[in-house]
Amino acid sequence: MSTHPGFDPIALQLGPLAIRWYGLMYLLAFLAFYLLGRWRIRHTHYGSRTGLTPADVEDLLFFGVVGVVLGGRLGYVLFYKPGYYLQHPLEALAVWQGGMSFHGGLVGVLVACALFAHRHRMRWLVLMDFVAPLVPLGLAAGRLGNFINGELWGRASTVPWAIVFPQSGTGVARHPSQLYQFAGEGLLLFIVLWLYSSRPRAVGRVSGLFLVGYGVLRFLAEFAREPDAFLGFLAAGLTMGQLLCIPMVVYGAYLLGRRPAD
Repeated sequence: MSTHPGFDPIALQLGPLAIRWYGLMYLLAFLAFYLLGRWRIRHTHYGSRTGLTPADVEDLLFFGVVGVVLGGRLGYVLFYKPGYYLQHPLEALAVWQGGMSFHGGLVGVLVACALFAHRHRMRWLVLMDFVAPLVPLGLAAGRLGNFINGELWGRASTVPWAIVFPQSGTGVARHPSQLYQFAGEGLLLFIVLWLYSSRPRAVGRVSGLFLVGYGVLRFLAEFAREPDAFLGFLAAGLTMGQLLCIPMVVYGAYLLGRRPAD
């Protein structure tokens, strides 16, 4: 057992400007997307399959950032605290107060990519197959940011690597669930998708593997993660995160199992 180091959430102070670790993690996520996306267009079959150029990745990144921020915030408002924000609607715009949902961000990205695909006259699923392997490293960066901030800690545990998070106010050793998610939904999922997509696949297969892979890994990680205090456990003793993963896995399995259309 050990104690969380209690990192300063501010990574760099430049006069009145405070650069936070979590903000840096977002920048790393977007940078990884940009660099990997340009590389895939130049060096893999996705250059000809999508018809995109390396310069198009900048526009795609812009669409994605807007989708992540708007979808992530709206998803948190609707999935996690609809009653509260119904009574305090203006606070739904206060992104700086925290509160983002991965599943909402995913929906936002799907919508943003649909608009991008329409603009470039390409199939939406072809674009999503290109985007899917670019996402996990960003997820890994986000979970690392959660760990540095000492937030979204795990459930009480006696495993040797359990950590006491002073931020929880309990003094109880807990699973470092942020690191589990960093390794699973981040690094492992990235390796699997990158290798799987290195060869041409039927349209929708890579997207399907992302949905199933993330959904299963997140579902399992939730057994070690402390549920949100204001929600607790829901139907069948599952958390909100687990319930939101179920439709992901179902649709992903459909994409993986359907007969190729091309």
